Amino acid sequence: MTAMISAMVEAWSELRIHKTRVLLALIGVALSVAVLTTVVGVGNLAREGIRVDSERNGGREATLTVSVQTGQANAESPDSERTKQILDATIERYGFSHASQLLRTQARFQFPNGVQNVELQVVDPPYGTIHRVDVSEGAWFAADDAARLAPAVVVNEAFYSAAGRPNLVTEPQVSVLGSSPATAVIIGVMPNAYPQAMPQAFMLTEAAAAVGVGGDVTGMGQELRVWVPTEMAQQLVDVLTADLTQQLPGAYVGVYRSDYAAYGDPFAMVQIMVSGIAALILLLGAVGLLNISMVTVRYRVREIGIRRSFGATSGRIFTGVMMESVVGTTVAGAVGVMLAVAIVKNPFVESKVAPGLDVYPAFPVEAALLGLGAAVLVGALAGAIPALVAIRVKVIDAIRF
Repeated sequence: MTAMISAMVEAWSELRIHKTRVLLALIGVALSVAVLTTVVGVGNLAREGIRVDSERNGGREATLTVSVQTGQANAESPDSERTKQILDATIERYGFSHASQLLRTQARFQFPNGVQNVELQVVDPPYGTIHRVDVSEGAWFAADDAARLAPAVVVNEAFYSAAGRPNLVTEPQVSVLGSSPATAVIIGVMPNAYPQAMPQAFMLTEAAAAVGVGGDVTGMGQELRVWVPTEMAQQLVDVLTADLTQQLPGAYVGVYRSDYAAYGDPFAMVQIMVSGIAALILLLGAVGLLNISMVTVRYRVREIGIRRSFGATSGRIFTGVMMESVVGTTVAGAVGVMLAVAIVKNPFVESKVAPGLDVYPAFPVEAALLGLGAAVLVGALAGAIPALVAIRVKVIDAIRF
């Protein structure tokens, strides 16, 4: 331990003596580490943004979709109420904690400019958790919202604007014209899924039944979304397919994974590309530092020979020369990592790389460790070759140099 500390102190002293030349070399290392760490950090941020956006569309990993559609024309298909009862019983029998029925339909709402047909999704409260529903104003459905006398609805910005943007606290009412017309209460507003989106609303299953909306006018049938452990997903696909096909003989039953990871990791190619770019950056930094280190050792041949003449061993010369490079690149790596953190956590960069995130993740620790570790590795590799050259210097040749 004493020898290692003394070698580091000696290396730091040498760095101070040759600070101008070393500084120019280490600036390149610091920039290389900064770029390397930034690439990994931005890649992680982009991956998180893509993952969250994918989960909003297809559900979290792993989400199973059970689709029940009308079978052949000559077959007796179950009605929607019986299908709902069977799906409810299935949720209870298998003990699914995050499950929601889903029916895509249309409903007529009274807006200030007239009555308009609106895309309506009839769901259960867990749907918001399964699909990471983002509510910018108000809140998503709670478990007790099904018991409201006035049905609750969650709408998108297009719907909210068409309704005149009422105050959600004092006058959140909007009329829904089903077979039993009622005054609904807007409890939440979510951002539009894309620019120029049409009005869209969500309503709980019980509320839709009470108002008299919820018929399958889209032809897509009824669906059940279930969030299950990834390792059990395929087994549950097989079990649910067999179970529901038996209970619904006159209907087409399809069970499949609808989440982003259903066919493997879609971000694997992105990770490979990021790793390739990072490795190339690291290689360029190592080559630049190696060139400067070799030139530095050539200029120090006389100094090394004098140290050998006073009894310095080959091991001490090797350690001293290599540690100069390691200590310098470690300091440069720390500076590069701090620069990368400042870049990746810049609000402008975050908003451009992952615009769909509400809460941005912390800077990945693995990226910082990778950058710092790469700096130490580059220093060791770039210092080893010059150190081997240094220990081959003969005393008599060094004095004559």
